Amino acid sequence: MIGIGDNGAEGLLPQYAEWINECDVLVGGERHLKFFPEYKKEKRVIKGGLSALMAELQQETRNAVILVSGDPLFYGLGSLLAKKLSLEIYPYTSSVQLAFSKMQESWQDAYIVSLHGRSIKGFAQRIDGRKKIAILTDETNSPQAIAKYLKQFGMTEYDAFVAENLQGENERCRCFTLDEMEQTSFFPLNVVILKQRKVVERSSLGIPDEAFLQRKPDKGLITKREIRTLCLQELGIKENSIVWDIGTCTGSVAIEAAKMAREGAVYAIEKNDADLENCLENQLKHRTDFVAVLGKAPDRLDEFPDPHAIFIGGNGGNMEHLLQTCISRLQPNGRLVMNIATIENLAEALQHLKLLGCEVSILQAQISKSKPILNLTRFEPLNPIYIVTAKKGKES
Repeated sequence: MIGIGDNGAEGLLPQYAEWINECDVLVGGERHLKFFPEYKKEKRVIKGGLSALMAELQQETRNAVILVSGDPLFYGLGSLLAKKLSLEIYPYTSSVQLAFSKMQESWQDAYIVSLHGRSIKGFAQRIDGRKKIAILTDETNSPQAIAKYLKQFGMTEYDAFVAENLQGENERCRCFTLDEMEQTSFFPLNVVILKQRKVVERSSLGIPDEAFLQRKPDKGLITKREIRTLCLQELGIKENSIVWDIGTCTGSVAIEAAKMAREGAVYAIEKNDADLENCLENQLKHRTDFVAVLGKAPDRLDEFPDPHAIFIGGNGGNMEHLLQTCISRLQPNGRLVMNIATIENLAEALQHLKLLGCEVSILQAQISKSKPILNLTRFEPLNPIYIVTAKKGKES
């Protein structure tokens, strides 16, 4: 397998060119094969699904060369084919390396992400606070679309460098503000580099309650910061976790979970239209982008992938069915955390969770916060809450 750039055979080492000329079968995309019009033996085009091509190559006994763009092991076919075929891999300079060289910027500290053929969902929390980002794009996730997306989340501290058709005939490299990039047209083959113009730090765990849009005039339908922090700790969220937030309301738990699981994903459900609207607005305000749907759980949970962690802020009176659904979907060793306000609901939750084979622990949180009164200080208690944590066993 030989990596190749947009300058075709011209950029290859003489040894690589010799191997291509001498091979019996030349495999590659249509664009790659056009670089070798003089090659007269068998050519196979990589197009569509790879399973048929993989099966053919596994049976191939002749000398074959596979051409791929750039470094085959950088978002390329190299790692996939190497698992099935006996390969020797010879990389070319990756598009990201070339883009940074054109920008004359170091890239050892860059965060690299591919939106090529992928959803942009979750991109906001993945890059928030990062000083330098390289993005592989496609026709949907184009530089214009990326600029529009970033502006929605207020991420205007970034300037952009766009490198198009690197080493090709129409190579073009330009700098932009996000406003300029949104209004400009680009060739389909491009790499976007974002660089902070000013440092904007990410918010730390425990976002203040007043920083969230809440239902008015009756506020209070929010998991308070102090309780939220304890719950997030109990959930055991990792960077790549899949998290559910059931009864998300303002989205406070889901937003903080998304910041923790920035390489994973968060899925939230809320039964109230107005609260869901606030959740969506809070996502933009706090630079998180997760799936939030209208519905009453367990309805619509079948639309979500199996989670590593589940938070239940409210059960709406159907606790048994909800817990059965959640525990059945929870991945082995996953955690479910519930906030419960009454001893009756606590007893019911314990009964169901133990019957479902979970290891259960309870934390009773009784917290008071200082409040000034004239020139003195008194303490005002928050509503006491039971934080129930259920851990699913390997065989549950």
